[in-house]
Amino acid sequence: MQYHPDRNPDDAIAEERFKEVSTAYAVLSDVDKRTQFDRFGFMGDANPFSGANVASATDFFDAMFGDLLGLGRKRNAAGRDLRYTLEIEFEEAMLGSKKTIAFERAEDCGACRGTGAEGGAAGLAPCGHCHGEGKLKQKGLLGTRRECVVCAGTGEVPRIRCKTCEGAGMVDRRREFDVSIPPGTATGSTQRLAGEGSPGRRGGPAGDLHVVVRVKPHPFFTREGDVLSIEVPLTISEATLGGEIDVPVLDGTVRMKLPPGTQSGSVFRLRGKGIPRPTGARGDLHVRTIIETPVTVDAEGQALLSRLASVLDDAAMPRRRALRDIVEARLAAAAVREAAEDAAAQASAARGSRG
Repeated sequence: MQYHPDRNPDDAIAEERFKEVSTAYAVLSDVDKRTQFDRFGFMGDANPFSGANVASATDFFDAMFGDLLGLGRKRNAAGRDLRYTLEIEFEEAMLGSKKTIAFERAEDCGACRGTGAEGGAAGLAPCGHCHGEGKLKQKGLLGTRRECVVCAGTGEVPRIRCKTCEGAGMVDRRREFDVSIPPGTATGSTQRLAGEGSPGRRGGPAGDLHVVVRVKPHPFFTREGDVLSIEVPLTISEATLGGEIDVPVLDGTVRMKLPPGTQSGSVFRLRGKGIPRPTGARGDLHVRTIIETPVTVDAEGQALLSRLASVLDDAAMPRRRALRDIVEARLAAAAVREAAEDAAAQASAARGSRG
């Protein structure tokens, strides 16, 4: 009733407090709503505590009515989760590997055992701002309580700040972890190392370390799902005459037989040379050939290519012959249309002159 709009006309602050009280009462007095709040928190825009880090109905009740009932407790702070991006080579991801990661992580100061005070816990004194309560009584409805910003809710502050961590209670230390990369790992794969994130404060649980893998692109290998492919450039001589060529695979090279007359874009399958599977077997490698045209040719090369062009006929290149047939047919049709149009134009001019 203290904040009721009828008693506080045109008072925006009182109106907002009244809404908070009404919302709190609606949740706490309804079993279903309180259960929903315990599971999901506030839903929608009606949450007046969206930035208050209130995690459950019990915490909300403590925050709103704790001082009235003599409640209030020092909260343990959980450590933050950490994210580490691990970049690895393509072959390492496909075949599997072990990598060591290293980074700086905040940990409890060994000199003060995380208290921030010289001498450890013995060097702590009751916080003068909140008188050791960890919370401060707020003015207004029911004397609500909020965490003390001076002692962060602990109720204690250092008599003398630790010289090592300057009273923070934490220092940065280098940490190293061995990470196993399973075969076939793709970009975006994540491993969670439980409890290896930032340590908790005041006995709170540590966070987790999330290692996110980023696979470097390869100049020739590509991956689409479980299919591994490689693009192999050929000279015109290799493609025409055929033979054997060396093809790189993930862990070495193999010799592949190339049939005469191999076309650009032909795909060959090398069994068991692809990505390892969970069963232990390996998938296949798809080899796609492309004919690479020389970008520079000396005088002797130009002469040889000219000689080659003079001896090759359309019978040796059926696709080229088929395309030329289409072009020649369309050119002939265009010539017929043009001749017909010219004849029509001449006839029209003759009729005009007689008229």
